[in-house]
Amino acid sequence: MILSYSFQYRFVEVTMPATRALPTEEAVELIQLTRILAAKELAPRVAEAEADEAFPRDVFRTLGRSGLLGLPFAEEHGGAGQPYEVYLQVLEEIAAVWSSVAVGVSVHALSCFPLSRFGTPEQQAEWLPDMLGGELLGAYCLSEPHAGSDPAAMRTRAVRDGDHYVLDGAKAWTTHGGHADFYTVMARTSEDRTRGVSCFLVPAGTPGLSADPPERKMGLTGSATATMRLDGVRVPVQRRVGEEGEGLKIALASLDCGRLGISAVATGLAQGALDHAVRYARERETFGKPIIEHQGLAFVLADMGAAVESSRAIALAAARLKDQGLPFTREASIAKLVATDNAMKVTTDAVQVLGGYGYTRDFPVERYMREAKVMQIFEGTNQIQRMIISRALDRSEGGVLTVLGKE
Repeated sequence: MILSYSFQYRFVEVTMPATRALPTEEAVELIQLTRILAAKELAPRVAEAEADEAFPRDVFRTLGRSGLLGLPFAEEHGGAGQPYEVYLQVLEEIAAVWSSVAVGVSVHALSCFPLSRFGTPEQQAEWLPDMLGGELLGAYCLSEPHAGSDPAAMRTRAVRDGDHYVLDGAKAWTTHGGHADFYTVMARTSEDRTRGVSCFLVPAGTPGLSADPPERKMGLTGSATATMRLDGVRVPVQRRVGEEGEGLKIALASLDCGRLGISAVATGLAQGALDHAVRYARERETFGKPIIEHQGLAFVLADMGAAVESSRAIALAAARLKDQGLPFTREASIAKLVATDNAMKVTTDAVQVLGGYGYTRDFPVERYMREAKVMQIFEGTNQIQRMIISRALDRSEGGVLTVLGKE
């Protein structure tokens, strides 16, 4: 269910020039709501929060109460029942204003996905409504200090002890670490490399679960990232998601969705950088005319615009495959690769457009450039994406034609 926001939005100026072909009137209203929330709730706070490295927990409550934290999940579980095609465009709108928050929304969806896809009906009925309702914030614990791009090498263990599992280990690079209300944790339940990992839903506050001090990052400083420690954490068997040994399959399926989310975040980030660069180029004058009228700079802006549109198109193409129930692993990796590489190039060019001002913190483009770098790293580095894509090409034997989702 999507809730309405309390103030009128018709007087708010929307500066993001993205052209969107949305599937329903409800989706149009959802994008309008998101733009208003971004303008009223996010934009006034982003610069100070990022400078202070302050985690905006209350912002996620606002987004949740407006229905934006459960968009791609079923309505019967408390979600909004929106297709990924719409959800990704909402992420874009948020990321164009505040990337740390957009990453947080994507990670929350990532942390809810295992339960929504692999949980039993009883588990889903008990936990998903609260997870999707807006008050709870999730975190996803997969990577480890020695096993980032190779999750099958994880060492965190879950040992069965009667009607509980006892978890011990450490999970690195946990977005919302120390702030989340629940943690979706992958842990080893046997020595089998591919079938020895299981998935657990661990509530915050469970004895033995703790967070290290947050990482001191180059960008996304408003997003808390920490190593989570599990020291004898006891989790009831009922909180295992899926069968024992299904964790790696669950993790990889989750990452496919997560990569679509990050492709949208990167696209929105690039759009925000483009917007600022165009606005500056219209206002700044040299040799008697706005610098946007000088061909050398105009062509840079044209390439930036083409890159943003390309990223958007490829992400939405992958999302539509997912919405039709078709395989989309390769396409998700392509979207993540293209969108994040483009975001790095577009934000770098935005700094160049602003010249010396772009290198100062008086303008947001230097922050966009710092934030873009990590997009090429998390949810699988872009080198890993190239490996996934090449292996998929090696296995492919032909395409699939569909009409309205039917082969």
